Amino acid sequence: MQYIPNVVFALILVVGIGYFAQNIKQLIANIRLGKKPLVKGDKKERLKNVAYIAFGQSKMFKRPISGLLHLVVYLGFVIINVEVLEIVLDGLLGTHRLFSFLGPTYNVLIATFEIFAAAVVLAVGVFWLRRNALKISRFWKPEMTAWPKNDANYILYIEWVLMGLFLTMNAADYQLQLMDAAHYTKAGAFPVSSLLAPLFENLSETSLILIERGAWWLHICGILFFLNYLYYSKHLHILLAFPNTYFGRLTPQGQFAHNETVAKEVAMMMDPTADPFAAPAADAPVPERFGAADVQDLNQIQLLNAYTCTECGRCTDMCPANQTGKKLSPRKVMMDTRDRLEEVGKNTKKNKGVFVPDEKQLLGDYISAEELWACTSCNACVEACPVSIDPLSIIMEMRQYLVMEQSAAPQALNNMMGNIENNGAPWPYNQQDRLLWAQEK
Repeated sequence: MQYIPNVVFALILVVGIGYFAQNIKQLIANIRLGKKPLVKGDKKERLKNVAYIAFGQSKMFKRPISGLLHLVVYLGFVIINVEVLEIVLDGLLGTHRLFSFLGPTYNVLIATFEIFAAAVVLAVGVFWLRRNALKISRFWKPEMTAWPKNDANYILYIEWVLMGLFLTMNAADYQLQLMDAAHYTKAGAFPVSSLLAPLFENLSETSLILIERGAWWLHICGILFFLNYLYYSKHLHILLAFPNTYFGRLTPQGQFAHNETVAKEVAMMMDPTADPFAAPAADAPVPERFGAADVQDLNQIQLLNAYTCTECGRCTDMCPANQTGKKLSPRKVMMDTRDRLEEVGKNTKKNKGVFVPDEKQLLGDYISAEELWACTSCNACVEACPVSIDPLSIIMEMRQYLVMEQSAAPQALNNMMGNIENNGAPWPYNQQDRLLWAQEK
């Protein structure tokens, strides 16, 4: 009978981690629906980006207040997760405070965990006020509908509950240690939870054990719930920020992707010896679609970007088109891409690895041409993103599809391209007339 809690704990752990593994497997399968990217660049430079941007949170501190608060929460969860290891081992082995043999080091660890837990509670409180009381504008854009808005708050509530359970567990444990209760080894320093001890002074040993055990079980179950909630939440970036920053672009932001097919056509046009009417070789591969109409046309890094999006709105906040009232929101582009990818992924899974056309696509049904042509390609969204997401690359891919596959460019752009074709410049003047303005009096 004494092993029943250990068995139950092991089952909960297996189910929680197993479901998480399933979700990660589905995420990888969805990302693989995209085209394989050509990854170039120095690995050292990529690892440097991971260290500075993902681990070091360097881009977050462009806004110091939110950067500092985010760092507190980030470090709090990283450090407190060391304590989770002890909880897991205690649950499997039936021990209590397994690492107490570390002595003074253990005291320092527990004290550090508590201080960071309290800091997380305060930081999350400020985040909640910024989002719900101060109503910072980037959190209230049109794309922040019911789920995106509620998801952010749900995460804040979960963090509050987890930290509260941790401190409650320690407070009851501390009181039991003072009572010399059996099985409760005197170990750890409790600078925060000890302040809660007066709440438990008049409780019996049995009641304290029930509170401590209840908080212990709810804390670990809450962590497993949070782990599996990540897949459905914008906080998936907690895991994906690291690979996303690794695969982030290393080329200058003004340098656009090279299209081999177009480059070959231009090279042939510039070659006086080339035969423009020559038929392609019999074994020549079928040219790929120009640009992107749906998520399958995007590459895997762009799809990883969509899953990594934190929905923080910094990109939209910095977008000059959005600031002037245009429909474009880089955040919405990433959110729409993820939503469509999820839809395509479910379709493909349901049909055993084959996508059955559903008369929908990313371009048109999720992202309008009006949004795409509002973009000034200034790269402000790319620069603002704290985890190296590139919304502009997706926008340009869909623009390319509109122009080269559907001939659906705006009239002003068609006029410009016609001028380039006829006059060798975007302006409606032939080469002989371009300098006539200098002769005017």
